[in-house]
Amino acid sequence: MNVIRKEDTYTIEDIYALPDGERAELIDGKIYYMAPPSTNHQRILNFINTEINLHIRNNNGECEVFPAPFAVFLNENDKNYVEPDISVVCDRNKITDKGCHGAPDWIIEIVSPSSKRMDYLIKLFKYRNAGVKEYWIVDSEKNRITVYNFVHDTIEEYLFGEEVPVGIYEGFSIKVE
Repeated sequence: MNVIRKEDTYTIEDIYALPDGERAELIDGKIYYMAPPSTNHQRILNFINTEINLHIRNNNGECEVFPAPFAVFLNENDKNYVEPDISVVCDRNKITDKGCHGAPDWIIEIVSPSSKRMDYLIKLFKYRNAGVKEYWIVDSEKNRITVYNFVHDTIEEYLFGEEVPVGIYEGFSIKVE
C-alpha cells in the first residue's frame, strides 16, 4: 500500500518560531529561507530607500517607506508573510507595530543569486494578485531595473544610469548607478 504524504504547510507562527537571526518568508504555506544580503545589495537598498524618503519628506507625502526587514502580511490568512527589500505604504491604516497588513503600494526587490526565481516569478504573481500597484526588480548582475506597473498593466525595463520614473509619484524618478 502506497501512502501519499501531504506536503507540510506552515503558518506565520512557524516564521515567528525561527531561531534569532534566521530570516524566511512564507508564501502559500511554504517557507523560503533567506540568505544574508551582500554589501552591494545593501548599498543599492540604502540608496533607493534614501531617495524615496527624501522625495516623500520634501513633498509632504503621505506615504511611508520601510526597508527590510519589515513584515508584510499580503493576505488575510496565516500562510503568507514576506519581507520585501523596500515597501512603500500610502494607507496608514495598514501599518501596525507588527508590519503592513495588506498590499503596500510599491515594492522593490533587489535580486541576489539565491532570490532570482523568487523575485522574478513567485513574488511577481503574489504581489500582483495581492493588489500591489508597482513592483520593481533591481538586478545588479544585469544592470537592469524591471518595472511592473500593475495599475496600467505595463512592464518597462531600464538600465542602471537611466532615470526610472516612479508610477505612484508623478514627476519623480530614480537613477540607480
